[in-house]
This record gives sequence, C-alpha cells and structure tokens, in this order.
Amino acid sequence: MMHKMYTTLASWWHLLSPPDEYREEADFFLDLLDDIIASPPVTLLELGSGGGNNALYLKKSFAAVTLVDLSRSMLDASQRINPDCQHLEGDMRTVRLDRTFDVVFIHDAIDYMTTHDDLRQAMTTAFLHCRPGGVCLIVPDHVRETFEGSTDHGGADDDKGGVRYLEWSYDSDPTDTLTATDYVILVRQGDHVVALEHDHHTLGLFGLDEWLSLLNQVGFTAEYVVDAYERYVFIAHKPASTP
Repeated sequence: MMHKMYTTLASWWHLLSPPDEYREEADFFLDLLDDIIASPPVTLLELGSGGGNNALYLKKSFAAVTLVDLSRSMLDASQRINPDCQHLEGDMRTVRLDRTFDVVFIHDAIDYMTTHDDLRQAMTTAFLHCRPGGVCLIVPDHVRETFEGSTDHGGADDDKGGVRYLEWSYDSDPTDTLTATDYVILVRQGDHVVALEHDHHTLGLFGLDEWLSLLNQVGFTAEYVVDAYERYVFIAHKPASTP
C-alpha cells in the first residue's frame, strides 16, 4: 500500500515540502554535473521524481527531462510546476523506457529500497538508462555510518490553507537493513482542519561499502562526495565503452 503522503495528501505536497527548499541543493547537484552539462544538448531522467521539486531547478540545464514515479498523484503534483517535462508512471526497480539519458538522478526516493535486491534493481535500472559515458547521481538521506535518530517539523501556507508535520526517524533494530520514519500531518483548509493523518514509512539503510560495491557490480565506476547536509552523494560513471 502506498503512503498517504504520496496519495491522498499528494495535492498538498508543495506545502508539505515547499519547492524553494530544494534550490540550494539542486545547484550543488548541477555543480557536480558541470563536465557533462557543459556540452549541450543533454537529457535527464529522474527516477522517483515525486512532486517534481528537484526537477523544477535541474531542468534549466537540460534540453529534455523525463520524470518517473510510482505515484500517479505525485506526478500530477509535479505536472503543475513542471508542465514542460515528460511524466511517466513506473517503479524504479522495473521500469524500462528503451532509451538512454546523459544523466540519471535518484534523490531520496532511493531510501524506499529496503533490501539489497531492491537497491541492486534500482541501480540496474539507472545503469540501463544511462548512456555510455553518462553519469548517475544517487542521494540517499543516510548511509549506515551516518544514521542517527532524529525529529523534524515543517510545512507552509498558501491562500487556501496550510500543512504542518512532525517527523520522527528511528532505528529499532541496528542489525537489519531497515529504519522507520513516522509522520503526523495536519492539513488546514481555510479556518478548518480537514485532515489529521499518521503515515508510517519503512526505509532502507546500507553501509558505505555496500553502496559502492553494488554500484560497481551493476557496471558503474562509483565515487562519492559529502554535501552540506552530511549526505553521501554517489557519483556513478558509466564506462564510455564496454570490453
């Protein structure tokens, strides 16, 4: 069953997670892609694109952008701010578009890969859709070495209402590949609270060596950098030619 955040609450996504909050990190990702976007035209595929907040800022550097997500409701939200992008419904583990792109990008949607097999399948999809000599960026929220339990809150308002959330992330069993995040989400429309929801998310957690090993197994040459949010950003290069 898909999470409420991405289905029944998806129409509120851009208040739950305002696009302005993505501008700075999108610029960082584009800096990492300097070499490849310096020779336009270039194309971008984002897997697990959600409400399109990353694409809103990344698309300026690409001739064409294709966005793939499992949730039709989230694609509809993205369509409202990215009408110039192609939107396709699909699972990052299994989708096959029969074409390649200069850059494949996976943001924190990769966190929903909860087993090594899930993660390998998503990486294989990225590899198959990356042109020879192309690059894949993958940005998990955490690797095992950096995970700490935490709480957060946020939300925003517009002229129709507002959304607020409380987020609680924790790891109940450090011996497995799973963590959990619980959200309490409050939606106000006008002067009335129209929804109060609890949404439980099960997420994957893997060590740095596991990430690098799996990326290499599917065919990438992988490295990483640590961004301003202390996330490990994996930069995976597909060889220009295969033996």
